[in-house]
Amino acid sequence: MDTATSPKTAAKAERYEYYSRISAENMTPLWEVLSALVPPHPRTQAKPAIWNYRQVREQVMEAGRLITAEEAERRVLILENPALRGQSCITQTLYAGLQLILPGEVAPAHRHTQSALRLVLDGEGAYTAVDGERTTMRRGDFIITPAWTWHDHGNEGDQPVVWLDGLDIPIVRFLDAGFAEKSEDQTQRPLRPEGDALARYGANMVPLDYAPRPTDPTKVFVYPFARTRESLKAIAHGAPDTHHGFKLRYVNPATGASPMPTIGAFAQHLPAGFQTKPYRSTDATVYVCLEGAGHVKVGENHWRFEENDVFVVPSWHSVEVQAERDTILFSFSDRPVQQALGLWREQRL
Repeated sequence: MDTATSPKTAAKAERYEYYSRISAENMTPLWEVLSALVPPHPRTQAKPAIWNYRQVREQVMEAGRLITAEEAERRVLILENPALRGQSCITQTLYAGLQLILPGEVAPAHRHTQSALRLVLDGEGAYTAVDGERTTMRRGDFIITPAWTWHDHGNEGDQPVVWLDGLDIPIVRFLDAGFAEKSEDQTQRPLRPEGDALARYGANMVPLDYAPRPTDPTKVFVYPFARTRESLKAIAHGAPDTHHGFKLRYVNPATGASPMPTIGAFAQHLPAGFQTKPYRSTDATVYVCLEGAGHVKVGENHWRFEENDVFVVPSWHSVEVQAERDTILFSFSDRPVQQALGLWREQRL
């Protein structure tokens, strides 16, 4: 039988002719794409990657010579996942970038529906203001600007200051829910003294009439690194968890939920010489080394990391970390979204 006119070949040709006709009506057959739409396990496009701060710091500083904070509005170098170039994201749901503010500069006030976190990496003398309250930015501090809160940054010191930005930009973009507004004033007028929010909401007490919903972002917008380190060191006794070492998650102290509904944040202490067992979860995670140094294996990728280095572990990729000396890692992910939707899974290998 001529294979060109066999029943199987004829049926295939008839199907493709059918697909072409229904395409004109903006339809396509599910059976041709079902395995990609409903995979047996996550098949992320994102790749493991690392950014060595000592290597990229000069490029960050060069940006300060090329454009002012006022011109740029936010002078940031985006950390793009190598498999997602051009999409301004470090994972398919999260954005990350290194922001620089020089002495005497102000990054003008604005607000947007995207939630943001800041992790201070380098330099002293800068501040962030959130809805009328300033906080001095110190290395390792975890600072948030919840969705639709006014925020500006300034540097009143004599050193360049660099921090890591983490936002839920890809999530908001996917939902077509992005709004932004610039303030008429470059900086916010102080409404409360520095430390007010931490005193009201971060000391195991809240105002008498404060009744937040479970999904509300925290009123505590700064989590000082000094407190984080103190807590991690205080629990570092006995045997560490074999997959995480000594690990804590940041919470809204009024509700116990994540500080922001779309981004979860974590801190972990790994004693010198400790090596975690392989672990994977569905939330792609961005890590930053705040103290120490070590080696990380993500899937088949092996890297050495040190202070201020950033590395990303995509969804359902195994990760193992070995600490050369006492090490503190900060991390953030989209876990709260996945948990709210009943999607989050983990596997301790």
